[in-house]
Amino acid sequence: MLTLEALQSKIKSVEDLGAVVRTMKTLAMVNIRQYEKARITLTDYSKTIELGLQALLRERYFSETMTLLPNSQKQNHGLVGVILFGSDHGLCGQFNEQIVAYALEQLNQQQIPCDRRQIATVGTRLLPHLETAKQPIHNQFSLPSSIAGTTQLVQEILLTIEQWRFRQITEPGEEIYNLEQLLLFYNHSLSSTSYQPFTVQLLPLDINWLHQLEQRPWNSAALPTQTMSWERLFPVFIRQYLFVSLYQAIVESMASENGSRLTSMQAAEKNIEERLIDLNADYRSSRQNSITAELLDIIAGFEALKQPRT
Repeated sequence: MLTLEALQSKIKSVEDLGAVVRTMKTLAMVNIRQYEKARITLTDYSKTIELGLQALLRERYFSETMTLLPNSQKQNHGLVGVILFGSDHGLCGQFNEQIVAYALEQLNQQQIPCDRRQIATVGTRLLPHLETAKQPIHNQFSLPSSIAGTTQLVQEILLTIEQWRFRQITEPGEEIYNLEQLLLFYNHSLSSTSYQPFTVQLLPLDINWLHQLEQRPWNSAALPTQTMSWERLFPVFIRQYLFVSLYQAIVESMASENGSRLTSMQAAEKNIEERLIDLNADYRSSRQNSITAELLDIIAGFEALKQPRT
């Protein structure tokens, strides 16, 4: 049985751990609010890009854009770019393990072999899970410490995508392969404490989506005009679409990470409170036993003094 001093030390350590957990819980809540605001802003920006594409597609029929669409024709034998979004920090439960398992399952279901996968990770905590699955990693990115650094990260990812698109890999006796598909895998935030794995195909562009934009009614009496040529303006909007899609994936993943961390901290806080209750009960019981033992010693000594001397 632990001494009173040992119990006091253990109680102090658990209380310190509780303070750390409460701090991390507060930081997670602040971060969730920050990424929620960014999500609202991105939604508005994404709508603006869609309006721009809709205006362009009203002037030039959808069939005429095919030559300008990146990777508009799938060949089912080229490289498949895969970008996985995870975390750089721990204490977020099964966050990284779940997204890796989901991504590999989806790739296997689509029958994409390992030699066709060009994988990039955003977050160092993904690496052990991919290495366990014996999945090669071609590019690695670290997450920004705040929302302010997200733009730079997106630009670095876009540069890597461009390198993938124009990179040619020649196998002995094989034809030259190019990047023909680009997939994003990230955890999509459902609420402040829940999320689910999500997939977005960036390339090739969704032809049905562009067709819907072309057919969508223009809700204004004023028709849009442009000063740049159609051939120059359309790729600019496509690049903005890729930019906002990547930015949104990062924001959703970071919000989900902090939501998972908040859930973990809430569970840890509950366990700490229960542990403190048990330790305090043990301390009170040990202290009472110690006081009782001291009283018995005093009584025994007093009774011994009352005995007549022989």
